[in-house]
Amino acid sequence: MEKIFLSERINALAESETLAMTRRSRELRAQGFDVINLSIGEPDFDTPEHVKEAAKEAIDQNFSHYPPVPGYPELRQAIAEKLKRDNNLDYTAEQIVVSTGAKQSLANAILCLVNPGEEVLIPAPYWVSYKEIIKLAEAKGVFIESSISSDFKVTPEQIEAAITPRTKLFIFSSPCNPSGTVYNLEELKAFAEVFERHPQVFIISDEIYEHINFNGKHHSIASFESIHDRVIIINGLSKGFAMTGWRLGYMAACKEIAKACDKLQGQITSGTSSITQRAAITAMKTDPETSADIRLMLDAFRYRRDLAISMLQQIPGIKLNVPDGAFYLFPEVTYYFGKSNGSYKINSGSDLCDYLLDTAHVAIVPGSAFGTPDCIRISYATSEDNLREAIDRIETALSKLR
Repeated sequence: MEKIFLSERINALAESETLAMTRRSRELRAQGFDVINLSIGEPDFDTPEHVKEAAKEAIDQNFSHYPPVPGYPELRQAIAEKLKRDNNLDYTAEQIVVSTGAKQSLANAILCLVNPGEEVLIPAPYWVSYKEIIKLAEAKGVFIESSISSDFKVTPEQIEAAITPRTKLFIFSSPCNPSGTVYNLEELKAFAEVFERHPQVFIISDEIYEHINFNGKHHSIASFESIHDRVIIINGLSKGFAMTGWRLGYMAACKEIAKACDKLQGQITSGTSSITQRAAITAMKTDPETSADIRLMLDAFRYRRDLAISMLQQIPGIKLNVPDGAFYLFPEVTYYFGKSNGSYKINSGSDLCDYLLDTAHVAIVPGSAFGTPDCIRISYATSEDNLREAIDRIETALSKLR
């Protein structure tokens, strides 16, 4: 049957390339191949024990009924207190909406803010779903380019130059997926000064990698009072608490935006899992400064980052910077464009990723998925043994390209 019966909306939507690469690697594994997956953004740690115990208690206490759409009041209050404790930001529980993952929180905010034809500014590289959610909102993505030489950071001048009367929203992540870039307080202050001059522009600050920051304290652009009410913070439990499968994200925003997202979510999914929410109360009350679980993950990711960089630096043509957060490397690989090995011709980062999956059985994601086609994304959220073996395989496969 032809696809003509499907909506233009869904036909225009691209499949997530990170999930597509993960699917392909699973298919090869099912065929008996030993595939090392460096494509997925998922900590390889288990959820902390005290959080799991809170979930078990919630089951025993029969939290099995519909929860409130924006989240249990106790959870929303715990999130507001977390924002004050960790980020010195003042929010009330009424300004928090809990969703089924940070991805839904992002979609809620974008769909509640942006009208068809309006413009959304996105620094590249960007997380894959930003562009596609903006498509669903029938808005126009305007991409601001960066490069490895600038540590994949954009400047206030670039942002200012991209703003037009149609600009409604600016969306970015820090620490960034896919580059690991972290904007410091002075850089965020310079961004805020730009937005002060353009009061029609809202800002989505994706802070899901907040706790994976190798430079110390995380800073939020919401800390600048002049633009505070136009900032929508997106965060969740997946990365910092190794709770990807639990599916809980949240947003913090002014009451008008929070109320709108509550209304939208009430028509689409309603409240997220009651058991996850009860466990999340315990997670939100965990102080990252004293948490052995968060410290263990952070130290492991820092070690793996340094290990992966030291190994990749030995491979000719791999151009690297040193990311300050998240758990990704985003090397430039144009050195290999135009090279070949038998029937494999490398004309792009996508070709290179296909070649490495087929010949080295290592799954990574092309930079084109993130708006930067000269690069590839390597996740080091895996064991040291896997990381060493994967990079050895990559080096061997690349050495055969001529």
